Amino acid sequence: MRLLCLLLLVLPWLAPSPLPAAPPAPPALMLATPYESGIDTRDYYVSEKLDGVRGRWDGHALWTRGGQRVHAPAWFTRGWPAQAMDGELWIGRGRFEDASGIVRAARPDDRDWRRMRFMVFDLPDDPGRFESRVAHMRRVLGAAGIAWLRPVAQSRGHDPTALDARLAAVVAGGGEGLVLHHRDAHYRAGRSDDLLKYKPYDDAEARVVAHTPGKGKYRGMLGALVVEREDGLRFRIGSGFSDAQRAAPPPVGSFVTYRYNGLSARGVPRFARFLHVRHEMPPPDPR
Repeated sequence: MRLLCLLLLVLPWLAPSPLPAAPPAPPALMLATPYESGIDTRDYYVSEKLDGVRGRWDGHALWTRGGQRVHAPAWFTRGWPAQAMDGELWIGRGRFEDASGIVRAARPDDRDWRRMRFMVFDLPDDPGRFESRVAHMRRVLGAAGIAWLRPVAQSRGHDPTALDARLAAVVAGGGEGLVLHHRDAHYRAGRSDDLLKYKPYDDAEARVVAHTPGKGKYRGMLGALVVEREDGLRFRIGSGFSDAQRAAPPPVGSFVTYRYNGLSARGVPRFARFLHVRHEMPPPDPR
């Protein structure tokens, strides 16, 4: 009897521990490459590049680009089509931080989600050309009749002069830029020359490795972030911060998105300017 009791005490400790759950796999998304002049832009649909949180609806649930489940209220996705949709969780121009906070919240707040829209720009499982997918999106979302589930407005026929005028108008209104999608393109995961982003500046991510102290009116606050790119290059970002962000800067170890205007001869970003904290880094491009 004593031996049986001893075995009952010891056996649980000898049992193998359960393996930790594997991290969620990021969805396979089509990704844009930078626009370069010289292409026939009349072959492309043009839409505004929305500064929200990339989302994928798999027919049952919403996921971020990094593969995290979005805990939206049940009413938000009720009645959505049972087919995959690629889009942007967006609440307005210049409101990325607000949208990101709402999406990351473990407990959804109805008041916050009442401001949110899911702006659909593609149907990943539709085998047709983009031109037919645009028509399909409009039919499906029109039939759903849900105010916060909308297709992104797409237009055609922009020559380079009209395209530049459209970009200038979007940026002047507080927008981020434009997206060009070739009318004959099929949906394929990974970077694609058929999907282009056109912005007046470049942007990228880097990890914060140090803070430098401010001077003058910023004495006792942040002067600049010292950041490190993936390739190990370090440089400073000293502009683009609000006073609140200088008082409570992104912590060491966090990732930030910055904008810049080309690279120097040494490969350092020119005129680097802080945009926002990157709460979820994009996964590596599919190979």
